Amino acid sequence: MKKTGFGKTAEGQSVEMVTLSNSNGCEASIITYGATLATLTMPDHQGRFADVVLGFKTLEEYQRNPYYIGSTIGRYGNRISGGKFRLNGKEITLARNNGENNLHGGIKGFNAVVWDARENSTAEGEGLTLGYSSADGEEGFPGNLSTEVTYRLTKDNTLRIDYRATTDMDTVVNLTHHSYFNLAGEGSSSILVHRMMINADRFTPVDGRLIPTGEIQPVRDTPLDFTKPAGIGERIDASHEQIRLGGGYDHNFVLNRKDDGLVPAACVLEPGSGRVLEVWTTEPGMQFYSGNFLDGKMSGKSGKPYTRRSGFCLETQHYPDSPNRPEFPSTVLKPGQEYRSTTVYKFLTE
Repeated sequence: MKKTGFGKTAEGQSVEMVTLSNSNGCEASIITYGATLATLTMPDHQGRFADVVLGFKTLEEYQRNPYYIGSTIGRYGNRISGGKFRLNGKEITLARNNGENNLHGGIKGFNAVVWDARENSTAEGEGLTLGYSSADGEEGFPGNLSTEVTYRLTKDNTLRIDYRATTDMDTVVNLTHHSYFNLAGEGSSSILVHRMMINADRFTPVDGRLIPTGEIQPVRDTPLDFTKPAGIGERIDASHEQIRLGGGYDHNFVLNRKDDGLVPAACVLEPGSGRVLEVWTTEPGMQFYSGNFLDGKMSGKSGKPYTRRSGFCLETQHYPDSPNRPEFPSTVLKPGQEYRSTTVYKFLTE
């Protein structure tokens, strides 16, 4: 494990970069600003390493990062309609930062704060635990929330992310990870040639605000059917209403599961490199986002601009707008309970 300084915020808070490594030569670098995954190097089928996540060279770029690249997202990943919901009969009003909606925790979510960090290595691999205490009322959310995120790079080229949180008041929590992947390597061509499989027979359709309608519909006979491997680019510009509303893929998939443990969520192959990414999670859903809002206004670590669809996100989560949808799995966390969630990104080659 290696630690280096990564700059200071305008408030004078020091930000560190911590690099985890394994015996295979893989590395994962995390910065304490936003508990952000900054680099992740993995081999291709010929043993050549490349960084497979988008990111920036400087703290200043991360601070003006409008795309949430690499960040830990909280308190609530994805959208809450109208920036409000009812809890215990009381209306909770949140910060609105996506039109009238609350997106990814608000104006200053968990992606835009400095986390405390401590080493947490085990026999499984080098690890880093980051902690953040969110005050009651921050971005409008009730309760003092204590959160920990642990990154672990294991011996089998897996990046495991474990989340824990506790509260002193009833609140809602939906933590997720927002890396943009490109298995050909950061700064490479678009992600459209990647082949995707998603372990979901159903999805939650959205309206024009990208808020779930409340329905759960089958993916069968739609461009959102990834129950068998298909190229991301094959149907991304289809005339289907859901594709039109999302500008491509920006949808929550209802994962097939029989219990509360880790289940496969997705498998992605980049044909040129032979890199394969498997995603496993304890969460009930996963947002597949095809980088539709990347606009080329910021350049990444390679110096190349991040243009539309140059990275994809697989954000494991509870469903968007769950606080306003009692029919969806609940995101309420109460005092005495512990929020726990695990997501695994496993890398292979073929």
